[in-house]
Amino acid sequence: MENKIHWVRDATYDEDRSQIRTGTGQQVMATLRNAAIGTLRLAGITNIAAANRHHARDSTRPLAVLGIT
Repeated sequence: MENKIHWVRDATYDEDRSQIRTGTGQQVMATLRNAAIGTLRLAGITNIAAANRHHARDSTRPLAVLGIT
């Protein structure tokens, strides 16, 4: 599971090229990415990159996945 999450974070979010270098920024961003991936997977989504594009088109979509709207 660890390798699968890392691969998605690197391939989808280009994490290895992140320029966040100060304080706990890297850990915070990794946690946020893991939360996004986990939430999408719990919703039954398998293609995280396509889901990111889909949800980016309408700001209400991520809220709907979280059950907020």
